[in-house]
Amino acid sequence: MTAEAGTAAVRVRGAAVRFGDRMLWSGVDLDITAGSFVAILGPNGIGKSTLLKAILDLQPLSSGTVTVLGAPAGAERDRIGYVPQRSTFDEGMRIRGIDVVRLGLDGARWGLPLPGSRSRDARLAVRDAIEQVGATGYASRPVGQLSGGEQQRLVIAQALVRRPELLLLDEPLDSLDLANQGSVAALVRQVCRDHGVTVVMVAHDVNPILPYLDQVVYLAGGRALSGSPDDVITSETLTSLYGAPVEVLRTSDGRLVVVGGPEPLSFHTDRHAR
Repeated sequence: MTAEAGTAAVRVRGAAVRFGDRMLWSGVDLDITAGSFVAILGPNGIGKSTLLKAILDLQPLSSGTVTVLGAPAGAERDRIGYVPQRSTFDEGMRIRGIDVVRLGLDGARWGLPLPGSRSRDARLAVRDAIEQVGATGYASRPVGQLSGGEQQRLVIAQALVRRPELLLLDEPLDSLDLANQGSVAALVRQVCRDHGVTVVMVAHDVNPILPYLDQVVYLAGGRALSGSPDDVITSETLTSLYGAPVEVLRTSDGRLVVVGGPEPLSFHTDRHAR
């Protein structure tokens, strides 16, 4: 059953994750509205990917609960698409883009094709997912010969091939240049709007996706704040979250730069413009 717009696709209450003596984060309360595009932000090592894995029930909680699509985390994985953090494919990789997408038909095993995946229904599902991400023109080529942006579109198509209600993306823009970051972000927003898919993306740099976001989850200081980008990414809010002076600046071209805090917040700068 598809989550209705306005309901919570993901609900987190009092969640905490501990590794040995280190409490990564605690007291996390979060509602992600169905059909929204949400980014998880924060400094390196703060536990952004860990939160994504907790939603998938791949990371046990020390305390608290996570409800996903109306059920306990892990109970509805067949309704979820997941793109883990990855590097680009090797140039010598000869598998075709269409075959990469086909691997997503078995969500329970995250990569092994279902028996009968050569059936007409399976072929149509693969074709539709490829069209959905605008990759029809190059899906039959070896994936190693494609650009980073083209590869990433096919990997997203792999996650979409089973028509999920919730799409989880772990730093999908990390290895892309600025132009491809914006292109993939626009694609994700379109999927979100056209197909009613809830999208949760871990991001290192908010700027390429800022125009497309409905909500951000900001992790820092072992805590989390969520809300609209305009409400959360402010000097006052981040100063409170970090417990140290933080200043949010907006450049003449509209990009955000965060200054201060316990460590340099480089994820709000363009790492590819060198």
